[in-house]
Amino acid sequence: MASARSRAPATAILHADMDAFYASVEQRDDPTLRGRPVAVGGASARGVVAAASYEARRFGVRSAMPMVRARRMCPDLVVVAGRFDVYRDVSRAVMAVFRDFTPLVEPLSLDEAFLDVSGAVGLFGSPIEIAQQVRTRVREEVDLAVSIGVAPNKFLAKLCSGKAKPDGVLHLAPDQVTAFLRPLPVSDLWGAGPRTVERLDDFGLHTVADIADSDVGLLMRLLGKDRGRQLHQLAHGRDLRQVVAHEGAKSVSAETTFEVDVDDPEELQRVILRLATKVAARLRRAELSGRTVTLKVRFANFKTITRSQTVDIPTNATREIVAIAVDLLDRLRLERVRVRLVGVGVGNLADGDAAHQLVLDLDERWKHVDAVSDAVRDRFDGSDVTFASLLDDDDVELSETGDDRRLE
Repeated sequence: MASARSRAPATAILHADMDAFYASVEQRDDPTLRGRPVAVGGASARGVVAAASYEARRFGVRSAMPMVRARRMCPDLVVVAGRFDVYRDVSRAVMAVFRDFTPLVEPLSLDEAFLDVSGAVGLFGSPIEIAQQVRTRVREEVDLAVSIGVAPNKFLAKLCSGKAKPDGVLHLAPDQVTAFLRPLPVSDLWGAGPRTVERLDDFGLHTVADIADSDVGLLMRLLGKDRGRQLHQLAHGRDLRQVVAHEGAKSVSAETTFEVDVDDPEELQRVILRLATKVAARLRRAELSGRTVTLKVRFANFKTITRSQTVDIPTNATREIVAIAVDLLDRLRLERVRVRLVGVGVGNLADGDAAHQLVLDLDERWKHVDAVSDAVRDRFDGSDVTFASLLDDDDVELSETGDDRRLE
């Protein structure tokens, strides 16, 4: 008689998603926050919620919501500034637990990842048993909750993890897929955003069953060839994407939203200096370098533009990244245009060793300055060696953007 393990599905995918990650870390580390509505983010008039505890979510507080609105919805809301270095350390510990079960771990962000455990059932049991073991290990070693979806493919696993929250696990067997999917709203399909849902709704297509039963040609005419075909496949529970082991960050970036719109070019330049310095330090800490420096500017009317420059040799040198970012800003000739947000990012990443190639005009003294700056920052908890023009500058709150995040 075949064992339960031998009857495991040929493909078993887990989607593990930490529950209210940033807020949960804050509640874990500060017992006075436990059981209280907590939002991580900027406390200023233009602050944005980066994460909300489940206590805050009961009041309707959600991530990406303006903090002013969140406070109105939840008067007792406790706002905590983000500690992103701590969140990265916790994320590394969580990902290490995942990799103890399978090398096929595909992080999507600091707080979620896909795991292909198809080859691990012989060691750890059925996919649902592995999911329970993962949850137990994360709870014991990191003292945080993780919700897990278990399914035959990535789309279904991610859908299940969302349905399992908070602090749960949901297993979807292959023979349950059709019955599970058909009653769900179209918005549960990956890639069905508000505009897509609205357009489908106009044609009387409201549920996954409606999409599955529709002619794929009709969907392609309504939504475009690729999107129409994709939604039709997902509505039948089909997703051929494989779990790809960690590819690293697509980009490293930092940005800030001003409490009051800024129209002073010199102030903008100082903020760009600080952002570029922060990004360069993160690259070196992660042993990465990049070829493309990008400047992001959002104006008072919410129009957003980006400008980028690509160099021949990957770099993580503060002086070079700063010079490119400032040059990109100068080329915009903004003069007295009111700016709401600015950001600096470095993409087209490579391993840090790529930045060490010999260049004839490279001044090694700047490399030593970076090394000293990193050492000071590590030893004295954030203190820094910085540009003279920033010494008298008030520290602007820098909000995190797509650091260490893979794009789906």
